[in-house]
Amino acid sequence: MTNQSSPTGEWQKESAIAKVSAEYVTEAAKLSPINSTNLGITGLDDQLDDYSLAHAEKGAKLLRDSIAKISSATPLNDFDRIARDVALERMHSYLELHDSKEAYVLWGVLWSPVSSIRQVFEMMNPDSPNHLENVTSRMNAVGRSFESWKQTLLEVAKVGKVTARRQVLGVADQLETFAKGAFAEIATRFDPEGKNSNLHSAAKSAELECNKLSKWMRETYAPLSNPTDPVGRDRYLVWARHFTGANLNLEATYQWGKEELDRINDRMWKVATRLYPDAKTLREVADRLEDDPRYVINGSEELLRRLREFVDAAVKRLDGAEFDIDERIKFCDCRLAPEGSASAAYYMGPSEDFSRPGTTWFPTMGKEKFSFWHIASTWYHEAVPGHHLQVATSMVETDRLNRYQRNEAWTSGHGEGWALYAERLMDELGAFSDPGYEMGYLSAQALRAARVVVDIGMHLGCEGPDGTPWNAESAFLVLRDRALLDEVSARSEVDRYLGLPGQAISYKVGERVWMKTREDAKKRLGAKFSLKAFHKFALALGPMGLDPFEKEMAAWQG
Repeated sequence: MTNQSSPTGEWQKESAIAKVSAEYVTEAAKLSPINSTNLGITGLDDQLDDYSLAHAEKGAKLLRDSIAKISSATPLNDFDRIARDVALERMHSYLELHDSKEAYVLWGVLWSPVSSIRQVFEMMNPDSPNHLENVTSRMNAVGRSFESWKQTLLEVAKVGKVTARRQVLGVADQLETFAKGAFAEIATRFDPEGKNSNLHSAAKSAELECNKLSKWMRETYAPLSNPTDPVGRDRYLVWARHFTGANLNLEATYQWGKEELDRINDRMWKVATRLYPDAKTLREVADRLEDDPRYVINGSEELLRRLREFVDAAVKRLDGAEFDIDERIKFCDCRLAPEGSASAAYYMGPSEDFSRPGTTWFPTMGKEKFSFWHIASTWYHEAVPGHHLQVATSMVETDRLNRYQRNEAWTSGHGEGWALYAERLMDELGAFSDPGYEMGYLSAQALRAARVVVDIGMHLGCEGPDGTPWNAESAFLVLRDRALLDEVSARSEVDRYLGLPGQAISYKVGERVWMKTREDAKKRLGAKFSLKAFHKFALALGPMGLDPFEKEMAAWQG
């Protein structure tokens, strides 16, 4: 990309690409009340999504029409050209998943209509007009939404497209958890005195629907599902390309992942000798850190307080030095994830008007005792300078990025790659001088390297450490003993990889591209290189696939 001066945004008024892209976001939001709420668009907060194939075809038609219009438009400048290329790559990818029916068989505890429906109640604005009525109506719609999804699962099963049984049973378990008070808790939060009988009745109805769907999953759909977890090379390539926006050499990537894991484990041992010189295994080091009083936090409320302080401190430390952080996004909220969520922390971006801030979510998994040794690095990943800074910066860049880029162009390889790069950046800046925090950072790095190995290994049937093909148990052992996950998290991670092939590798693969573009820029620019300028330019490009990102960054002249 040439070094154009910062755009004023006026050109977008004349851009056919920007117009079509904005129309796509508007029309797509109308098709998904959940996405509409997540974007902060009002008007559909009393509804839930229709997951039927007939409704999905409306979305596919919107994609096809938008692709045709954008393809025929002439970009007005480099920003418009990038917007065109980003939209076409993402839209074609989603259309491929629809046409192949892959979009309807790949789901699990980490993501499915079930988790999306539960999460949307957390995103609703309690100060909006008719809020209690909207929540009540939405809860009453849970059964209809579930029914539309059930019909889709049965229809695609007729053409041989079914979900892996492990994922089906995992979501059935999740539904049982939600049925045990998840919606009642929401109702009580909004109406603590219990005066709105319609709301509390709707909560009970939603929980009954969760029980019904859980039973259907076990008794009807599980027998139809695929007993085999791995998806094979062809399906894996489709999903890896979707999640990374890159065409990868899987064998070379697998080998690189093994080498990275070895390198990181070597450094972990050096830190281990500073922490506990008598430790015999890395697993022992992690177990001792969990109970080390230097890092223990008691109580979820105290944890939230510490997390918020941690994010505020990161903003103060980085603003004006490595980044110029816009006032509108200096605050990032921290909340507890709903019960029944997967074991991994996550982030959800701000609404378009910033009335709802970007938010990090911590899953307690029922615990009230936590250890900050591994949380520190995770919160640099989720908040600042990780996901929050990246996603919210895109929302701020209204002059440069069109509405599609800001809201719909997220690509896991680019986004998760940045967040992992953010952890590495904080290591470079000395944030992990405490050996416990350093071990936490390195375990996070080891986890992402292990993901490359076990995700490709399991789905492609590569040879594992014991000479047999990778499987759920051998993957679990590596995650527990070399990436230092606790047993619950390690099991959950394996289920996640088997349910989302190609997504787990996007973190480390993406970080590799971010590091490469930075080091290439250093060599190219020499004394002209500025880390803050690199960050500003790269984040202002907005989300995109890794291949086009690397191409754009190669043309940056400082």
